[in-house]
Amino acid sequence: MTLQIRTPFSGWSTPLDEIPDEVFARAMLGEGAAIDPTSDELRAPCDGEVLSIAAASHAIALRAPGGAEILVHVGIDTVALNGAGFTLLARKGDRVRAGDVLLKFDLDAVARQARSLVTPVIVTNGDRFRIVRTHLGRRLAAGDVLFEIEEQVAASVAGDSPGPALVVSEAVVVAHAHGIHARPAGLIARVAKSLPHRLEVRARGRSANPRSAVALMSLGVRGGDELVIVGFEAAAAAGVAEIARVVRELEATPTPSAPARAPAPPPASPVPGAPGCVRGVIANRGFALGKAARFENEDIAVAEAGSGAVAEEAALGRAQGAVRARIQTRAGGAAPDLHGILRAHLELLDDPQLVDAALAAIRDGKSAGFAWRASIAASVAELNATGDARLMERATDFADLERQVLAELAGVQQRRAEIAAGSILVARDLTPSQLVDIASRLAGIALMAGGPTSHVAILAGTLGIPMLVGLGTSIREVLDGADLVLDADAGVLNMQPDAAALATARARLEEAKARGARERAAAAQPCHLASGERIEVFANLAGTTADARLALEQGAEGCGLLRTEFLFLERATAPDEEEQRGSYQQVADLLGDRPLVIRTLDIGGDKPIAYLPLPAEENPALGLRGIRTSLWRPELLDVQLRALLRVTPAVRILVPMITEFAEIDFVRQRLRTLAGELGVPVPQLGAMIETPAAAMLADQIARAVDFLSIGTNDLAQYGLAMDRGHAELAARIDGVHPAVLRLIEATTRGAAVHSRPVAVCGGLASDPDAVPLLLGLGVSELSVVPGQIARLKAHIRRWTLDDCCRLAERALLLENAADVRQLVRSQS
Repeated sequence: MTLQIRTPFSGWSTPLDEIPDEVFARAMLGEGAAIDPTSDELRAPCDGEVLSIAAASHAIALRAPGGAEILVHVGIDTVALNGAGFTLLARKGDRVRAGDVLLKFDLDAVARQARSLVTPVIVTNGDRFRIVRTHLGRRLAAGDVLFEIEEQVAASVAGDSPGPALVVSEAVVVAHAHGIHARPAGLIARVAKSLPHRLEVRARGRSANPRSAVALMSLGVRGGDELVIVGFEAAAAAGVAEIARVVRELEATPTPSAPARAPAPPPASPVPGAPGCVRGVIANRGFALGKAARFENEDIAVAEAGSGAVAEEAALGRAQGAVRARIQTRAGGAAPDLHGILRAHLELLDDPQLVDAALAAIRDGKSAGFAWRASIAASVAELNATGDARLMERATDFADLERQVLAELAGVQQRRAEIAAGSILVARDLTPSQLVDIASRLAGIALMAGGPTSHVAILAGTLGIPMLVGLGTSIREVLDGADLVLDADAGVLNMQPDAAALATARARLEEAKARGARERAAAAQPCHLASGERIEVFANLAGTTADARLALEQGAEGCGLLRTEFLFLERATAPDEEEQRGSYQQVADLLGDRPLVIRTLDIGGDKPIAYLPLPAEENPALGLRGIRTSLWRPELLDVQLRALLRVTPAVRILVPMITEFAEIDFVRQRLRTLAGELGVPVPQLGAMIETPAAAMLADQIARAVDFLSIGTNDLAQYGLAMDRGHAELAARIDGVHPAVLRLIEATTRGAAVHSRPVAVCGGLASDPDAVPLLLGLGVSELSVVPGQIARLKAHIRRWTLDDCCRLAERALLLENAADVRQLVRSQS
């Protein structure tokens, strides 16, 4: 029995291979046909249920009653429009009839900004359905038959044994607000790789190998979706339960480069009254003036035919090995954000789905280069088909690995962009490895495509480079060497600045440069309020020597928070005492006699580790986190304390997630015992105040410690009862809320009973509005990211303690965070 797939709108029908896009033209996402539309309504090509709608509203997938899955993708590169010009009339889950209008779009506007309007209509589950008749090369009206499909019935051979029976399974609802995107997928894959049994993950009518992060991402799982983890033998029950536990414990975390903000304006939209100006999406704030440096990737040609499976497999293995070694070397001393991105690239480089698909193509006679490129393209197409903007932004990571492996196979040196210092890069897109090579020469980045949560955007944020993405096709008009003004605070690129605009931009930059120079020159000096009181400004470090060097260059007076989790993540076993001591000692050697505060292991919640299976928890944020995990596994705590006690000069030890006196008293007793065994003095001990309980009991906790340190991110989350990873609530969590300020006041008041100093190492320490409030409430030490130190010291020097105290007193009486911020700004 055949099913007719009808034309979704009027237009000229063409075969897929005439689409100007390799993924669709090679039918990597499935077989079908294309239509060049002449009408502006997309109608259902068959009866069925709406399976998914792309986040950019440009693509809709249906499931027909017999199970066929049909994807209609309006135009090519229309995802970059972020929904501009599209009006949805259907929702996911709707049951529709052939001919029902699903969406409308502005035909002229989309045509001006998209690479092509040619629309593929494809069958995405071609393993079950095949096309038997097509109607191509002719003009069709909406509703005419475009092609027909029928279900494939595999002939069964007598004696064939049936496939493996489903033996064990467990269903779990994904609570992670952003679903299974790159980081959760990588975590699940790492755990799955350590398990010996055949496992499968099923969701949204599809299945995936849990050892493949790419396959997991391609499922398009979102928060609230149900996953079913399946094992095919009784012995797999433990593995099924372990994967289910990992999924339950996933907790969304904010992306560093994309703080919660109002929706971005549509890309490539002209700025009213400003000729030559276009709007983009802010990926990293800042302001830049420079000459345009156009950069286009050169395609690396590959032959389709291989020279034998053995030779081609060996060539691919060698190329992967060379790329792997280069990434590992680069990751060695990298800053945390870059290190995390490179680790993700290593995971993708050896991803079983990517590698297996490439090897299968090689065995079919393809060259290693052709096979690798096809495998990458198929995975990217699967991510794009999910309609999840965050997943689609990971396409640049795949492009990065594709280019690196192909360059090794071809024996060519990857071209480095010839860019003069102070330029503004103008490109369609950019990969992380390309940015690392040229970052020192860039004043700004302007991309036609890309997204604000892509890895290259995260890296630009780390490097402090202003960046706009999603600027659209208008920037094709920019000539190499043309003057550009990139205002990534307002989200605008001026492609044709006149003399007045250039003068204004230069004045703005000169003022910022002079201010920055003054701040940096004074950053090395001890910090005092205008009234003379000493305020120590330390750095938060992620544990690398690169971090420590940067902090000292920026004027850090010590380290107020060294996170130790990095040593425990992404490995099969916990680090031993000697490895930990060596790592901590490296940072101590760089800091010399400056204070070094090291936080004990803070694992749990959003940071689970494979070799430490935590009990299943309904709410990991309220379960085994911080000191609770250490008390649950005290042997880990003892090993870490012994390593810390052996560091010279002596470090200060900070314990996370304290809620009562008994917890910190236990650590103090263990510290005394271990110090006695090693014959070393007992170092200073501190407690983190991250819960309302700890804030209210600060006077008791202060009895057992030498100092307190407030983690304002968690204190705000728990104080306001809002998950800081929740997509809808993150923007409402503000640490200057009067309720949070009262918890901070309770902490400093309790610490004063025992004359204990109080530090703040959370995000509030680097918030200009919050700093005078913290100082007015009794905080005497701030610990921030290295790049904020010079600016923060300059800000502190403008305030007197009396002014800070009066401001804090008034803030405590207000009703909400917005009023507090307005008060501070009125006094600044």
